[in-house]
Formats: sequence, structure tokens, C-alpha cells
Amino acid sequence: MNRLRSSLSKTLTRLSLLLSLFYITNAAFNLTTISFDEGYTPLFGDGNVVRSPDGNRVRLLLDRFTGSGFISSDLYQHGFFSANIKLPSDYTAGVVVAFYTSNGDVFEKTHDELDFEFLGNIRGKPWRFQTNVYGNGSTSRGREERYYLWFDPSEEFHRYSILWTSKNIIFYVDEVPIREVVRSDAMGDDYPSKPMSLYATIWDASNWATSGGKYKVNYKYAPFVSEYSDLVLQGCPVDPIQQVPSASCVEKNAQLESADYAVVTPERRTAMRKFRQKYMYYSYCYDTLRYPVPLPECDVVPSEKRRFKETGRLKFGSHRHRSSRKRHIPVDSGSDHQANM
Repeated sequence: MNRLRSSLSKTLTRLSLLLSLFYITNAAFNLTTISFDEGYTPLFGDGNVVRSPDGNRVRLLLDRFTGSGFISSDLYQHGFFSANIKLPSDYTAGVVVAFYTSNGDVFEKTHDELDFEFLGNIRGKPWRFQTNVYGNGSTSRGREERYYLWFDPSEEFHRYSILWTSKNIIFYVDEVPIREVVRSDAMGDDYPSKPMSLYATIWDASNWATSGGKYKVNYKYAPFVSEYSDLVLQGCPVDPIQQVPSASCVEKNAQLESADYAVVTPERRTAMRKFRQKYMYYSYCYDTLRYPVPLPECDVVPSEKRRFKETGRLKFGSHRHRSSRKRHIPVDSGSDHQANM
């Protein structure tokens, strides 16, 4: 009887969380979408970048010969970058799908970056993903957070969004904010400040992506396909070398900061807290082995901190899941970026 009550309690708790998240996600943002050709161009593996006839959808394929990716045609000084994405289905171990902003091609040693990374999956296991923030080449101070999703992202499209303003960064899954980084003087140049492009990629990361490289890409299941629709680029396109924003950028940035998605309302903050309590399984803010003094933007919550070990991972019994992870994207199989992962 006690076991039954415990099971029922867990089911009700999960149902309550899902209902609260659904309430937030049901309040969709008012977004203006664009076609692929209006804002993007293939990045690599051009033959594996497949556009729909109307240009409103694009598929990225990974086969045994190459992965693929696309990039925004412009760089943006702040913006809202968003897409409905459907991840590859079936056995996808070793397959990395990334949706992120970066300026690494322009500022190789001082680049900025904001990441969503999905690290493949073994059939029947919960999907894991990571967000990360880099500013001014601060790759030695990674700001990773790792989570599980509350749905199967290969079954249908879900919206993933990155808001980047001069004041804050917000990562969204559907309309649920899952992470906010508020800019502070103490962050200094670690806060991304230079114009960035939007990237989407799929590629083979067998050497590290799933369970630390234990499970490799199995090309028996190829091609692996990630799909994108309802693409959104809202912000001010700029010359990356430009030092002073134009008057139009000042106006567009003001519009960006006043948009609905730029505000974490009390309801959204509640949903974010519930998501993080239930689905976050690693945070650099609680990794005291790596950072004995938390980085300045960390909002350390004592009750939350008690759930994590000094490694930043959940203590045994604090969560029903276990997992492991790592880092991110090449343009081709010989890139330095991949070699550094």
C-alpha cells in the first residue's frame, strides 16, 4: 500500500508539473517567421541541406559521408533566434544536433557563443541536452547546464529559442524559460557582446556525445534527419567590425527588450523553477570542484544547492535519471573545434 501511495504521489507530482508547463507553453509568442532563403544559407554538406518547395522548412541530414548545417546570412547585435525543431528518431547515439549563435568565424580567439546542444539518444532513454554561454573567448570558463526534456523531441516539432540582449540571455523550450543569465558588471567581457550569427548543424560526435563515447553512431539507421520550420530572426543585422550601433539598431534593440519574450513574468519564473528542479541534472554554479567561488552571475539557491554534489551533478536519489555529457560543433571532420572537444 505504501509503495502504491508513493507511486501515485510521484505520478501526481509529474502531472502537476506538466500541467503548469503546458499552461505557460499554451501562451504562444507573437512571432514573425521568415523563409529559409530570406535569412539563411547552407554552411556545409550542401547536398544534405534539403529545403521544402515553399522554403518554409528545411531538413539537415547526417549520412556516412557528411553532416550538414546552415547559418544566418547576417550577423546580429543582439536578437531573438528561434525555430520549431524536430530531432532525429530511432537510434541516434553519437549524433549531435546544435542550434546556437556564434561569431567564431570572425573573432577566432575572442568569440562569443550561446548554445542549445542535443547529444543523441538510445531508444527508450530520456533525451538530454545542454545550454552554454561563452563571452570573449572564455571557453576555459564554460557555463554549462544540462537537462532532460519532459517530452520526446523526435515525435513532433517544439520551439527552441535564444534571446540575447544587452541586459540578459534567456533560453526557451516552447514558451517555457529554462535558463536566464542576467548581465552584471562582475561578468565583464564574459558576457557576449559582439555580433553573432545563428547556426544549426547535425554531425557525428561518436567519440564523446552519448555516454562519453560509449555508444557510437550506427549508420544502419542513416540518414539522421533534423527538421526546422517557422524560422525566426529578430534583431539588427550589423557589420561585425562596426564599433558603434546605428540609430536603427538602437531602435530595434529597444523593441527587442520590450517584447513579450524578453520578460520573465511571475508565471514563467514559476515554470522555470519547476523545470530546473525536476529536469536539471548538472549546473556549473554548483560545481565547486571546478569553481570553488561561483561565477558572478550564479544565483545560488541553498535549498537547490543541497541536491547537488561538489561535482555539480545531482546526488544519488535526488533525481530519477542519471547521465553524462560534453561539448560542441565542427564545420567539417577536420576542424580544430572538433579536435578540442
